[in-house]
Amino acid sequence: MKPYRSILFVPGNRERMLEKSPGVGADALLFDLEDAVPDDDVVRARQMVRERIQTLAGVPAFVRVNSVATGKTHDDLVAVVVAGLDGIFLPKVQTPEEVVQVAGWLDELEAGAGVSAGRVEIIGMMESALGVRAAFEIATASPRMASLCFGSGENGDFQTDLGCAWSVEGTEMLYARSKVVLDARAAGMLFPLDGVFVDIDNLEALEQDTRLSKRLGYTGRAIIHPKHIETVNRIYTPPAEELDYYRRLLAAFEVAVAEGKASVTYEGKMIDYAMVARARQVIGLAESMASSR
Repeated sequence: MKPYRSILFVPGNRERMLEKSPGVGADALLFDLEDAVPDDDVVRARQMVRERIQTLAGVPAFVRVNSVATGKTHDDLVAVVVAGLDGIFLPKVQTPEEVVQVAGWLDELEAGAGVSAGRVEIIGMMESALGVRAAFEIATASPRMASLCFGSGENGDFQTDLGCAWSVEGTEMLYARSKVVLDARAAGMLFPLDGVFVDIDNLEALEQDTRLSKRLGYTGRAIIHPKHIETVNRIYTPPAEELDYYRRLLAAFEVAVAEGKASVTYEGKMIDYAMVARARQVIGLAESMASSR
């Protein structure tokens, strides 16, 4: 999976939003067939999303299908597995068996649609206590699993299931939010995703929450409004001064290695191979983000 800083939700039944979404500047689009679409409008939304995906040129496209528990997932996939689909967000996933089921459907549908085998990735949405508890098993259930997305939104499914409060400080969900990053990384996923911030006009709080998200190890998040794109993209992008620092650190360490040393004091800090690995990780992330734009 590529690193996406901002993945914009677009209701699948809202024609004007579908038309405008490719030009708003999000790293990727997430067409929604689940919570943003009334039950009696899902069939129409599937067709609208299918048509929109086929018109996109160079804009990564994902679809949030309905959860396996609803019985709608397969019909969603039949409609949207077409050329141009990059992946699906699987909501409310709680067991690895659900992932295996969906991956099997994708195998069949890709072949029937002439889509390259294995192209459609799965991002598991961690939105329940049971799902978070099984996050590692879910993440490793299929080679199609590309990332996990934590359901961090205020008054969302995870908060409801846990019965906890919510604050911009993030204390109440800190354990679960951290566990999803840990399990994603343990499964070899490079780009764990955070969930939406629902207070559309409170950009100051969005910035605070996104900075916490980045500190925890997330590299991007789903968003619900174009107003959030600039803030989210800016925060998840490694800043130039940080990259400059790490490049100088690597240069200093290379000199030390040439002198037969495995550590060096650099700008008052002791640097060894562990710190070098972190420097390369941050620089690599920045380069990946730049190359995928």
